[in-house]
Amino acid sequence: MNTFRLKADPATPAGLPGTTLVLGGARSGKSRHAEALITALPAPWVYLATGRAFDTEMQDRIAHHRAGRAEGWQTVEEPFAVPDVLRAHADRPVLLDCLTLWLTNLLLEDHVIPDATQALLTALAERRAPTVLVGNEVGLGIVPDNKLARRFRDEAGILHQRLAAQVGKVLFIAAGLPLVLKDNAPG
Repeated sequence: MNTFRLKADPATPAGLPGTTLVLGGARSGKSRHAEALITALPAPWVYLATGRAFDTEMQDRIAHHRAGRAEGWQTVEEPFAVPDVLRAHADRPVLLDCLTLWLTNLLLEDHVIPDATQALLTALAERRAPTVLVGNEVGLGIVPDNKLARRFRDEAGILHQRLAAQVGKVLFIAAGLPLVLKDNAPG
């Protein structure tokens, strides 16, 4: 397994290592918490959105999220080429929301997930500004009843484990409250 260490950045505030992984369930407050981490840094910030709107309800969700963002955000909507966007904005704080929607997009288009995961890890290692990654923890429920859903759950768990092993900080959000799972912040 390839590993990486982010170089210490004097512009990174104490307590926010180069990359932070924020996990939680649906409506746990993880995106709100991740936005607060990024907006504690000087603007401009990049909001890397991976969701795709296949129906009206999802269109409304995306519009609601856009409208709720503070001034200073540049939104980049990219369902597949996440590593490319991370590289293109290597010197700006980035919030990637969300890893599990990105994974869904990749699965539905038959991408090779281990290769995509490695490309993400490599892009993160090349970044010079803080990055906050948001993902849905989907492994706490029942075993799904179909093959694609089981594969998704398994791939999400593997993706989160690989990221958690590499990043400096991992948070789990429940009921809007952060639980620190890992904190290797430089200090």
